[in-house]
Amino acid sequence: MHDFRLYIEYIARVIEAIGVLIIAVGAAIALFRFIFPLQGNTHRSYRKLRHDLGKAILLGLEILVAADIIATVVTEPTMDRVLTLGLIVLIRTFLSISLQVELEGRLPWQQKQNTEIPE
Repeated sequence: MHDFRLYIEYIARVIEAIGVLIIAVGAAIALFRFIFPLQGNTHRSYRKLRHDLGKAILLGLEILVAADIIATVVTEPTMDRVLTLGLIVLIRTFLSISLQVELEGRLPWQQKQNTEIPE
């Protein structure tokens, strides 16, 4: 059983690393696309940069939450760890909702409007 917990802990760490990597690579790609516009389009959009950065952060946060759940519930399910997990998930969920509202101008459960982000 100890080996199983150890492997799950390694898996959680790998998932955490993937989440951080997604945020870092997404930010780098967004900045690259802002600094060097593609397809001969010399127009740089700050809104598009923020939107791309926000999408990378949102995806990374979702993966980090999954890693936290795996690490806490499977490896050491003490009440202290579960409460810590709850606080972490609450903070990350608040950040995700805030980013979603910032990016799309609506709450996640509201219907989507037909608005396009200018390139």
